[in-house]
Amino acid sequence: MTYFISVLDEVGGTLLFLKKILGTLFKKSPKSHDVFEQIWKVTVESFATTAMAGFFVGAIMSVQFAMLMKEFGALGYLGGLASSATFREVGPLLIAFMLSGKVGAYTSAELGTMRVTEQIDAVRCLGADPLQEIIAPRFIGIIIASFFLLGSGLIMSVFGGALLGSLFAGVSFEEYFRHIPTIVSPVSILSGLFKCGTFAVVLATVCTFKGYSTTGGAKGVGRSVVSTAVMTMICIVVMDWFTSFIGDIILQVLRGYRS
Repeated sequence: MTYFISVLDEVGGTLLFLKKILGTLFKKSPKSHDVFEQIWKVTVESFATTAMAGFFVGAIMSVQFAMLMKEFGALGYLGGLASSATFREVGPLLIAFMLSGKVGAYTSAELGTMRVTEQIDAVRCLGADPLQEIIAPRFIGIIIASFFLLGSGLIMSVFGGALLGSLFAGVSFEEYFRHIPTIVSPVSILSGLFKCGTFAVVLATVCTFKGYSTTGGAKGVGRSVVSTAVMTMICIVVMDWFTSFIGDIILQVLRGYRS
């Protein structure tokens, strides 16, 4: 019971913090220079990791589908099926996990250090709003950069799948790419991008909240980093289920409307 209450407390605190950030953004937009600085910082530091993760996610999906499709003599559709599964579900989820450890933990540690060394309090003493000056640029920057990184990872997954499809199953690059438009519909692409945007918001909210609310000195910073990684992964899994559920409902409504 105590654990359940603590979980609800964490979720409630995160949602209230998100409300504060959105309220701050509606009152006054952060400086564009600070936002672009955060976007560039996150993108440069995480692009290689995200691209590598996306490449191997696509490669793994290609190998797994190839093992099954050989039995049915349908290797020509390997590219379409592997890419569709990667775009809709597996790719955004696994790549977001990588970003949660890379971007989320770093941001939480940075903000937590600023909190325990009283740098955030110093900003408030100077008459400025820490949410406006420190949190908002990072929040927007992480969302934009994470969305771009997740999308880039999905693109890299196609090339990873094509390479392993050629090496493992003997499917040529031309044949692999030829059937992708046949199976990967615009709905699949939009579904993957929507998940990327949702996961980016979750990542930005959790890591800024945990870092901003850090207490307890250096040990508190460590606890915030660990808590950020765990909470981000749990929230991403929950939001993955929720977005899939909502997406299925929307598809059923659209199909019923067309019929």
